[in-house]
Amino acid sequence: MDKVGVITSFIHNIVLLNIPLLYGTVGEIVVEKSGSLNLGVEGTMAVGAIFGYICGCYANSMIVGILTAFIAGALFGLLFAALTVSLQANQNITGLTLTTFGLGIYFFVGNGLRASGNWPTITESLKEGFSDISIPLLSDIPIIGSGFFSHNVLVYLGIAIAIFMWWYLKHTKFGLRLRAIGENPAAADSVGINVKRSKYFHICLGCGIMGIGGYYMGLNMSGSFNSSCWINGYGWIAVALVIFANWNPSIAIIGTFVFGFFNTLRVSGSSLALAFPDFLGWLADVPTQLYQALPFIITAIVLVVTSIKNKRGRSGLPAALGLNYFREER
Repeated sequence: MDKVGVITSFIHNIVLLNIPLLYGTVGEIVVEKSGSLNLGVEGTMAVGAIFGYICGCYANSMIVGILTAFIAGALFGLLFAALTVSLQANQNITGLTLTTFGLGIYFFVGNGLRASGNWPTITESLKEGFSDISIPLLSDIPIIGSGFFSHNVLVYLGIAIAIFMWWYLKHTKFGLRLRAIGENPAAADSVGINVKRSKYFHICLGCGIMGIGGYYMGLNMSGSFNSSCWINGYGWIAVALVIFANWNPSIAIIGTFVFGFFNTLRVSGSSLALAFPDFLGWLADVPTQLYQALPFIITAIVLVVTSIKNKRGRSGLPAALGLNYFREER
């Protein structure tokens, strides 16, 4: 057996299968930096997935699919902002409601199209757009080259968005204003920052990014629609990854890789066991159910560890996260 090929394939799958977590995590970081806690990531990604896939197939265009997924997610963000920013609804309940609503839309639209015989199959143009693009020189590095540097355009886009949002939040005027709103909206308001407008914009932006992550998952599954949702709990893991990344989009890239490692064991664990029987042979004896539960077990561990870190004052948690801002009370 080609041991080098097995390692390369394992690394490749870590990135391929789990880049949607990066979209969900970065999108939620942007939303939470505004002081809003959106627990509707799962539903937002589901809405972006179903509409992005359908429109992308009918238009036979990857770009149309990406834009549609972003717009669908952003509209869901607009609904969340209207309820929580303007109407001062409870953010936790609103987010959970949007998850249920988003999944309902996903299954309503998907089942309706499938029952009518109009469910679109993935087109050749989308297949080509989702095919791997090798980065010259870097992809030729032995063992890790094609694993890290030969992926589809949505992988590169996700990493680019994460890096851009790190720069935006840390080094731009609008990013600094957003962080000020997340820490103390009353103080930001007192110096002339339009709190409501900034919250609306960044909630929609963050949810739009989540929508693209959902679209990625639909393409990765070749648009195969069945009784289970494409998102499959990734939205909830993304919420936990925000804490793991300490509200930093650049660290979210590392967090995605860590979670991706454990998730990919479910797919490639048996291959590793066959390639390295003396060292990793025990992987073949691990129950499949444990592999499926690993990402969620790690999520629980992350929450415990980060809660301890929060008590020590080393958290990037926005001080006003989850708190509705009443301008009349400042």
